[in-house]
Amino acid sequence: MARIYEQLAAAANQPFALALIAGTKGSSPQRAGAKAIFFADGKIIGTLGGGCLEAEVQARALTALKTGQPAEFEMVLDHDFGWDDGLICGGSVNGVILPHAANAVELWRKLAAPTEKIRWGVKNNFSIALADSTIQPLNDSANWLYQETVSPPVELWIAGSGHVAQAVAPLAQQLDFAVTVFDDRPELANHNFFPDATKLRVGGWHELLKIPPPVAPAFGLVVTRGHQHDALVLSEWIRFPFAFLGMIGSRRKARIMREQFIKQKIATAEAFDRIACPVGLDIAAVGPHEIAVSILAQFIQQRAEILGVKRK
Repeated sequence: MARIYEQLAAAANQPFALALIAGTKGSSPQRAGAKAIFFADGKIIGTLGGGCLEAEVQARALTALKTGQPAEFEMVLDHDFGWDDGLICGGSVNGVILPHAANAVELWRKLAAPTEKIRWGVKNNFSIALADSTIQPLNDSANWLYQETVSPPVELWIAGSGHVAQAVAPLAQQLDFAVTVFDDRPELANHNFFPDATKLRVGGWHELLKIPPPVAPAFGLVVTRGHQHDALVLSEWIRFPFAFLGMIGSRRKARIMREQFIKQKIATAEAFDRIACPVGLDIAAVGPHEIAVSILAQFIQQRAEILGVKRK
């Protein structure tokens, strides 16, 4: 979500209208909170679900840009509305169109890089403002058309800097994870192989594993260069309060390591069984980039559950 706020802040020097979905009923192509930025030249950043829904909102957004008048919208996605575009979800969506959203550039900048939870919303007069949960209850329809809480990115610690880590890190950062890579190989753990925003912790493993655990909720991924290094990292990270911890490897590897950890009293069976190994959704992935997609798909799924994000 942070990227849409980055784009809102970057676009503030030109006219645009922000449209967002404030609520849904039944089946819809996007959930509440979906956003799109509409420019006068027809360019769109983000999406409200595409198809005839987005086309209709775009037409209204362009009108709002010309008139300067914000507006609410509500659309029933039935047979009559969306048949030609194949959009017959059967539900309905409502939302707002804000042609003066550029005026909130300072808020967009804060939301693009939050260090704590920030709650904001659109009031009944279409003004964009911070919302204080101690004053107004969440989703107080008497005063607000829309409210949302934006949290700092979830920390993702990656042990290993090889091909899989190099594929996972940039994709994870695009998906609003704050990535830190750990390895003892400076020839790989450097910004020639990882985006500038990636934090790098390089040194001997016994020193790296003394670093205090991340602030919860956080995710961990163990993808070092071999089973021995994986086991070394896992012997420490299994004690950390990761919300989700995954390790690359086969079911056989997990079974053997599990037996060793229990026998050596490194971890209980219950603790080891919380480790996802093999990590990633089973999409028959081949190669580092497909493996990265499978891993991030599982991480997105787990993050939504942990943060209480409702999925359709």
